[in-house]
This record gives sequence, C-alpha cells and structure tokens, in this order.
Amino acid sequence: MARNEEKAQSMLNRYLKQKDAADGNILERRPYLATLCDDVDEAQKWRRDILKDIGRKVMDIQNGMEARPRKRVGGVSRNSY
Repeated sequence: MARNEEKAQSMLNRYLKQKDAADGNILERRPYLATLCDDVDEAQKWRRDILKDIGRKVMDIQNGMEARPRKRVGGVSRNSY
C-alpha cells in the first residue's frame, strides 16, 4: 500500500513543479559554496538565510523543546552532544 502512496505523492510533486515552472515561480537552491555566488546582494541573501536557519536550530537546542524524536545517524543520536 505504501508504494501507491509514494507514487501518488511523486506524481503530485511533479505536477506542482510543472505548475510552478509555468507560473514562473522557480525556487532557487542555496549554493553549497560561497564562491558560487557572483553577486554581493545574492550572497547577502543566502547569508541571511543561513543565519536564520542556524538561529532557529540553536533556539531549539537551548529551549530543549524536542517534541518529536530526531533521526539516529550511524547508531548515535544527533542530540547526544
């Protein structure tokens, strides 16, 4: 049964991606290297995005609000610092 659900989700994602492309709403992926940014404004945009993500994750750690369990990576919990 899970295969049919995965298939339907995949079809929905492809449809939404085509619809967004037709509307001109193409999502930009964040570059993984700083040297990939050619424009200072673009680099500042990605810098703000990264700082926002870091701040959100630090706040989660400091508040200790783990409402849902995290994935375990390699047999070690991510939250075992």
